[in-house]
Amino acid sequence: MPLVRNDWTREEIQTLYEQPFLDLVFKAQQIHRSHFEANTIQVSTLLSIKTGKCPEDCKYCSQSAHYDSKLEAEKRIAVDKVISEAKEALASGSSRFCMGAAWRNPHERDMPYVLEMVREVKALGLETCMTLGMLNQSQAERLHEAGLDYYNHNLDTSREYYSHIISTRSFDDRLNTLDHVRNAGMKVCSGGIVGLGENRNDRIGLLLELATLPTHPESVPINMLVPIDGTPLADVERLDVTEWIRTIAVARIIMPQSYIRLSAGREALSDSDQALAFMAGANSLFSGEKLLTTPNAGEGKDKQLFDKLGLKAEKAKPTAAELSIDAMAAV
Repeated sequence: MPLVRNDWTREEIQTLYEQPFLDLVFKAQQIHRSHFEANTIQVSTLLSIKTGKCPEDCKYCSQSAHYDSKLEAEKRIAVDKVISEAKEALASGSSRFCMGAAWRNPHERDMPYVLEMVREVKALGLETCMTLGMLNQSQAERLHEAGLDYYNHNLDTSREYYSHIISTRSFDDRLNTLDHVRNAGMKVCSGGIVGLGENRNDRIGLLLELATLPTHPESVPINMLVPIDGTPLADVERLDVTEWIRTIAVARIIMPQSYIRLSAGREALSDSDQALAFMAGANSLFSGEKLLTTPNAGEGKDKQLFDKLGLKAEKAKPTAAELSIDAMAAV
């Protein structure tokens, strides 16, 4: 089984990127199969629990209060509504339920709301994930105690290109939140976005940051920019799909035990493109009609795709209570 390393160099990652495309994909699939079950995809559902009027100025985001994207802001939704959506996600085959709020960071008045939500969703037997912006150590610890499995906080792009995309929080602010999440005992979900107008060196820089963290993120979303009218990146030139897939393949090779997720931008891919991305080592995706505020391939299309490619959804892992019941039954 390939060694898991945290000492990758920029030169090594560049060499991987620059090898012939089919050689790269072949190597990535070999590594993928040494760590994960073949033809099995982890399926997540993402729900926006508070939409719009975010104070951050991320140039790609329709939820930023700095831009006129015509997005209608919504207040945080009721916990009962979230639980109903989580039950539907579980019934449709999702094993993880992710909840996102358009906040710079959660205020203390928001914590009882999000903690109750985590406990209720966790009780359904789903893995839980949240993305709420920056966290302090106390907030991370309370989320962990409530049962949160994953916290998502993407780095977005390389340290060098970061200031071209965001000015309202620093690259190190993001790394600090990842440290708080890891120190609290939660799993990390962190990746980035390609197609922001960056170059290949920036994609290498992003993956270098992720692959040299003390522990690799357990989940690594590799998003493709979805240009949104009203944002500064609305007219950016679209990145070639093969470059996106190269990024996925390199991520698989250098972070062999991480779930590599197809996320935003997947709705624009053909079935053949998605098949190639899975061949390159992607083994996780968001299902449903929407990712927070952007369109996504719906569950019906995903079922057709899975049937066509002979894929199956990874089953939800049993909770501690379910494992205890099974152990008692076996006595």
